[in-house]
Formats: sequence, C-alpha cells, structure tokens
Amino acid sequence: MTYRRSTWLLGALTLVVLVVASPGALRDAYDRGGVYLFSWTFWEDLPRRLTGPGRLRFLFQPLTAILLGARAGLSDARGGRPPYLVALFAHRHHRRQMLGETSRELANLVLIGILIDAVAQWLILGVAHPGAALVVGPVLITLPYALARGVGNRLSRSKAGPPSP
Repeated sequence: MTYRRSTWLLGALTLVVLVVASPGALRDAYDRGGVYLFSWTFWEDLPRRLTGPGRLRFLFQPLTAILLGARAGLSDARGGRPPYLVALFAHRHHRRQMLGETSRELANLVLIGILIDAVAQWLILGVAHPGAALVVGPVLITLPYALARGVGNRLSRSKAGPPSP
C-alpha cells in the first residue's frame, strides 16, 4: 500500500471515529452546560489520561516525533537550510518547502495521535470529545518535532564546523 493511500485510509478512519464520537460529546456538552475542551474538567482529566489506557502514547508519540524531527534537522543542515523554527518565522523562501515536508512526514503520525486520543478518551472517560482529540493528539507531536528538527540542524552544523568559503 502506498504512503499516500495509507494516509487517506487513516484520515478516513479518524474522521469516522470523530463523527461517531460527536453525538456523545454533544450530549455531554449539553449535560455539562459547555464544551469540554474549554472547561476546567478538560484540565482536571489530563492526569487521568496519563494513568489510564493509552498512557504509553504520551511517551511513544513525542519520541517518534523527536526522531523524525532530528532526522529532518540533519537533512536541513546537509541542504544548507536554517534551523526549522528560524526558517518558518524568518525565511519566507524556506517556509513553504519546510511546511510541505513537515506535513508529508507527520500526516500519519498526527492522524494516529488524534485517533488514539479519541479512543483513549472513550476508554478512560466513557465519552470521546473530538475537539480535545484534535488538540491533544497533534500537540504531543508538533512541538517535540519542531524543537528536535531545529536542535538536530544546530547539532549537525556544530559538528561539521564553520562553512568553508
């Protein structure tokens, strides 16, 4: 199966899970009187997620993102590109290329993160909140990836020494 096809299938599965979870989340929002993602209950439930089923995702998802980010950072250094976050914010001509690479590299990982978070919420809390899954899953991946990509670039450049004239 090609990578693009698996991404589409994973995206469709994630969308189905989020759609199936929506009625329960809407019922919960009605009973609670507000949206879960914007409530204190969301913050109170975060420690429960760290101890319940699916808790290893808090280790494996960031670790995978760090490994992918470090690999991409080494590639950036070899290609003479600036560190990732610097390129995104300060170098317009690198921004589109780096965002495209990031989206291709992390698409399946982000989709898996969202899917796992929705399932873990259902197992731990008894209801899955799509909004929370759309926030928590990607946060576990994007920040470690961006930092590791920049650090990988910097470390590669420091080991290589100053560029030759």
